[in-house]
Amino acid sequence: MLGDERTVRVTGDDTAAVYRRAADAHAETRPPGRPGRTVPEAYVWSNLTSGNSSRALWLLLLPFMVVNLAHWMRPVSHGRPRTVRLYGLLVRLAGLTLTVLLVAAACEVALDLAAWQCAGTPACTARHSWLRFLSPAAGGWWSQPGRRLALAALVPAALTGLLCHLSHRTWSAYESQQPLDPGPEPEEEPGGGSLARPGFWYGRRLVARLRGAHTAAGLLTVAAAVAVPAARFDRRPSGPAAPDVLGWLLQGALAVTAAVVVAVVCRRGRSEHRLDRRLDHRLVRWLPLCALGLLVLALLYGGWSRPDWPSTGRLPGDATFGALSLVQGALVVVLAVTAAVLHRGRPAGHRPGTRGEAPGGPRAALRGQGGPAVAMLACALGAVMSGGVAQRVADWLDGTGGRIQGPPVLLTWQASAIPPLLLLLLVLCGRLAGRTRRLARAERATVRRDFPGEAADRERTRRIARTRATATLTDAGPLVIGVTSAATLLLGTAALVGALGTGLTPAQAAEDAHPAVQGAAQSAQALGSWLVGLGFILFVTWGRRAYEDASARRTIGILWDVGTFWPRAAHPFAPPCYAERAVPDLTWRMATWTRATGGRLVLSGHSQGSVLAAAAAWQLAPSARRRVALLTYGSPLTRLYGRWFPAHFGPDALTGLHRDVVCWRNLYRLTDPIGGPVRLPGDGGPEVDRGPLKDPLAYGRTAQHPLPAPILGHSDYQADPAFAEERRTLLARLHPDLPAPRQETDASVSPGGAPHTAGPPSGGGAQGSSGKSSA
Repeated sequence: MLGDERTVRVTGDDTAAVYRRAADAHAETRPPGRPGRTVPEAYVWSNLTSGNSSRALWLLLLPFMVVNLAHWMRPVSHGRPRTVRLYGLLVRLAGLTLTVLLVAAACEVALDLAAWQCAGTPACTARHSWLRFLSPAAGGWWSQPGRRLALAALVPAALTGLLCHLSHRTWSAYESQQPLDPGPEPEEEPGGGSLARPGFWYGRRLVARLRGAHTAAGLLTVAAAVAVPAARFDRRPSGPAAPDVLGWLLQGALAVTAAVVVAVVCRRGRSEHRLDRRLDHRLVRWLPLCALGLLVLALLYGGWSRPDWPSTGRLPGDATFGALSLVQGALVVVLAVTAAVLHRGRPAGHRPGTRGEAPGGPRAALRGQGGPAVAMLACALGAVMSGGVAQRVADWLDGTGGRIQGPPVLLTWQASAIPPLLLLLLVLCGRLAGRTRRLARAERATVRRDFPGEAADRERTRRIARTRATATLTDAGPLVIGVTSAATLLLGTAALVGALGTGLTPAQAAEDAHPAVQGAAQSAQALGSWLVGLGFILFVTWGRRAYEDASARRTIGILWDVGTFWPRAAHPFAPPCYAERAVPDLTWRMATWTRATGGRLVLSGHSQGSVLAAAAAWQLAPSARRRVALLTYGSPLTRLYGRWFPAHFGPDALTGLHRDVVCWRNLYRLTDPIGGPVRLPGDGGPEVDRGPLKDPLAYGRTAQHPLPAPILGHSDYQADPAFAEERRTLLARLHPDLPAPRQETDASVSPGGAPHTAGPPSGGGAQGSSGKSSA
């Protein structure tokens, strides 16, 4: 990345570090050399998202990561602090329901399918010898239903403990990183808005508090799965009074503790205006311990001898999953109303129709409904994962014998909603493909105008036009997500009504209907069950491959770049936020270096690295920010982040960044599916954005390009002469306005992208087309 095989680590560890060329290792201590000499540095952060084999477990956390994204997608707010707090509260509650859903799915598999249904059916235990010691026919101590449930409860309890361990482990490594002390709090809001606040990248207290609450919620779910069936049996008219009273007391204690958990989640979220170094030690420690104590009591209560208790039918899973689905749907609807109120209060004057926006549409994706749409998808992912695990385990336990009743009817209805959803998405994708083909045909004339005087090559023109048209598919993301989310909400509501209204599977409920309806119901149920099972198998296969293969872990890390950029504000079990390590690293390096040397630097970033560069620049003190120039290329700052996260990367925030740094230039290509122009309002746009770069650099064969030049798209921006030209321009603009540095050395920093450097004494950065470094 530095253009030299001989590099040395200047500062950092094996997870993230700053590197220089060996020849520049002690550049600041040498006698002054030629004026304007640049020293490149590389900040490498790839191990923050793709490191050891345990990262494969992050796939399990996908719904949690998605709901955490919804927290940061709220529209811009102006004078509505209570509505903003309500928005965050609703997303946190949605995250809590996902934790309960995942643990409930584990209870469904271990307690209902295995310990209750299969172990209580002689024909099923005959197929699975490892369950025979639980069978009533064996007559052993574990053969009673309550004891079987108590033993099986160890599985979801262990899952909850694993999630808590992963969260605590990553919390110690990420959220506990100390940001740069900003000094006295400024009287006015910084130019970067929320991302410039001193406590934005320090969520240690909130994550610890939420981790305690979610761990307690998971343990309470397991305790309820054991205690409620036993208490229901103890309420029979002829039963003894003591177990019945104990059952009521235990259920009351579970309800009170659950209310405490909800209250903890509802508390104020983050303190961004200051570094909040406090920890709620008692709450973080005692709330999970109380829940664990209640789980132990529930296991003892469930293990109480009940010789006449039969295990027939299913455990009350339909009511549990139905209540969760109802609560999640209600939360999403209220969240959508809240987002609409916030979006309606946005200031006028933001010009729509720029690249990264639908023509004539608002800057915010889905008119401010991006957060609710993504929250709905998070709930759908949780339901699909839960249903897939339950369906596959039921098929494995039962085969085709029909010996057990299987998972709750609601899960079957939800799986049956997958085929119509996929059919709808197939139609939508077909329409997008047709639009892309039409756009590619229309783009051919533009391609010919962009390369005048070249001999026409029909296939070359088509390839360039097709690449440009395909790159615009990124701008259709809001349409796809919006349609998917709305269809999921409607189909999920229909599944809930059908399951609770009939108590039958779709095929059974349609037995007396028209033959066409019967066929559609049977096909949807069979195909949905197969698709859920296939998805579960692919999920497990991918996770196993990621565990064994470093390249697969890197692939997961790339997919995680956007999802794990944001702090864990809504769900503590989401994958850790790498920016809470990367942004302080970059900020500390730039601030201490400029303070020690009096130097200036160019901070450059490619792709996701440009987002890190902007976040790090916002965190600098104003005095240090005036020594920084910004160079971004292939940047999603406006096209993705400004559209999906308008409250944090909207026009006001980016305009403030442009105003605070010495100068800022942005490079992009029409063939790039990720990067695009920043398009600041007013005069800021032309000052920041350079016109689209040529791609390819040469249309045909030339003396400089005797072989056909490749279409670069999102990669290798440094190959374009415009890159070096803009870097020289930034360096030239840095020098006149600042006093001469103490050492005549220049530097350049760039998070994520291809290698590049420039500036006065060296800043630091690394690069890479995947955005894993900065230079």
